[in-house]
Amino acid sequence: MAKFLVPLFFLLYGCSNSPLPYPADIANGKGQAVRIANFSCINQNSDTVTNKTLDGKIYVADFIFLSCATICPKMNTEMLKVYKAFEKEERILFISHTIDPKNDSIPRLKSFSDALGVNSNKWHFVTGPIDSIYALAEKSYFTTVYADSSDSRNFIHGGGLFLVDKNRQIRGVYDGTSEKETSRLTKDIKLLLKEQY
Repeated sequence: MAKFLVPLFFLLYGCSNSPLPYPADIANGKGQAVRIANFSCINQNSDTVTNKTLDGKIYVADFIFLSCATICPKMNTEMLKVYKAFEKEERILFISHTIDPKNDSIPRLKSFSDALGVNSNKWHFVTGPIDSIYALAEKSYFTTVYADSSDSRNFIHGGGLFLVDKNRQIRGVYDGTSEKETSRLTKDIKLLLKEQY
């Protein structure tokens, strides 16, 4: 059973203001903006996805695994709601990183994406070396990801949806299992669109 760990900045940024805050400043503890590190992954179409793929775009990111039977299905449902709200908005993208690259193969990611009925150029389901994915999660998104020592088929991970601005800075973190938080994320994306464009 996956466990959901709530980052500190869920508690610090419960309300939206304009302009949006920079929650990663708190997690980083340095009082300065934090940029998502350079990365390179492969998506469900076998295309390479890097930070440059997302350049100039606002995007929502999360960390999931397809065999997760607890929080991930709810996270996917909530992410899909946000996707549908901005399906025609070219300035918004989505990226879901698997934390189980051993089992979440490219064909499996493709099947999952197709079952959701999403545009694979707008919502990237990506895989890559496990060490790189975990480092990105922990050092750029300040979220917990690690194998469950009590169950080799399971992973411990945060359930956050991360709103990243076009400068690759986290501007909001939302509980991916909460409809109320999804609604807040949708409102914050609209605020960020006004701020950055």
